[in-house]
This record gives sequence, structure tokens and C-alpha cells, in this order.
Amino acid sequence: MKQIEEQFREFGVVPVVVLNDAKDAAPLADALAEGGLPCAEVTFRTEAAEESVRQIAGKYPDMLVGAGTVLTKDQVIRAVDAGAKFIVSPGFDPEIVDACLEKGIPVFPGCLTPSEVAQAVKRGLEVVKFFPAEQFGGVSAIKALAAPYTMLKFMPTGGINAKNLSDYLSCDKILCCGGSWMVKGDLIENGEFDKIRELAKEAVELVKNIRA
Repeated sequence: MKQIEEQFREFGVVPVVVLNDAKDAAPLADALAEGGLPCAEVTFRTEAAEESVRQIAGKYPDMLVGAGTVLTKDQVIRAVDAGAKFIVSPGFDPEIVDACLEKGIPVFPGCLTPSEVAQAVKRGLEVVKFFPAEQFGGVSAIKALAAPYTMLKFMPTGGINAKNLSDYLSCDKILCCGGSWMVKGDLIENGEFDKIRELAKEAVELVKNIRA
């Protein structure tokens, strides 16, 4: 868990990817890695997600690939068997969190309320997701929620882009941000992997400038 958290901090941004066809997994991984951002959270919203994780993990064993939008224990098992190194869920589901902890799988559940954060802290988690970030108050909400829980860091996702990334990463309570602006669905479907590579490079430079 600690190693992955350190990688998250180093990257600053975790590309949140929706893949409708597993054939796009390898070229997408190429583009992100070449752009200096060898990390991806592949959302389990599509039938291609499991195979996409398997292909990325197989081609890039050192790439930090995980599964997002995980809603069931079955998805946890399938994702990990495919090579996912971490699990992200949109909300706090005790069954999913406990299953991951029992198996030693890094998990980052969504927490929006003090009650959800308390359950995460009770289980020893030190990083949780905050989703959807912009719609639920953004940085100010995270600061307020973090105040009683000084040991906790947040990974906000939802509505974050190159324009407001600085607002989030400038907050010491935020470990990294999830974002999809460099891996938009139309870019993937149109095969614009060169554009994705350039956007990944820009994201890397942006993080460096913000945290310099």
C-alpha cells in the first residue's frame, strides 16, 4: 500500500480510463508510458475492462495499472487476477474494502462524509477517494472533511482538469488527483494516441510546476 501511495504522490495525476475495446489497451499504455505517466485506473464500466487490464499488465509489468468503479467482490477478484495492482471504488462499500484488506490488495474507496471517512480510518486506511470532487465542494470540502482526520490523504476525482489541477495539488491533504482529460473517450476511439501522449507529457510538466 505504501509503495503505491508513494507512486501516486510522484505521478500527481492518475489517468482514469474507459476502454470499450481491449484492442486499444496496449496503444493507450504505450502513449501514457511514453508521455511519462505510466499509470492508469481502468474503470470496470465496460465489458472490455478486465481484458484491458490484463493486456496492460502483461505488456507493462512495471506500469501502475489498477481497476476503478469496482462495485462487487467478484470484480475485485477478476481485476486482481487480470493484473490490477490496486482497487478504486466510487463509494465506501464495507464488503469490498474488507475483502481487499483481507487479501492484502491496496484499496481506495470513495468517501464523501465524516461517517464514511471514520469507517476508512477504523480500517487503517490512510488514503481515500473523494468523488465526484467538483460536484461535492472541491478543495474546500476536502479541507473541511480532512480537518478532524489529520492522518488522512485524499485522491479526488470528478471534474478535475488541467485548468483546476493546481487548486487541488496545492492542498497538502491531497495525495494525487484522478483525471480523464488526457485520455478522453473520443481520443481513444479515434486512435489519437499521439495526442494522448502529448497530453500526458503536459500533465507531467504541470504537476512538476505545481509541486516545484
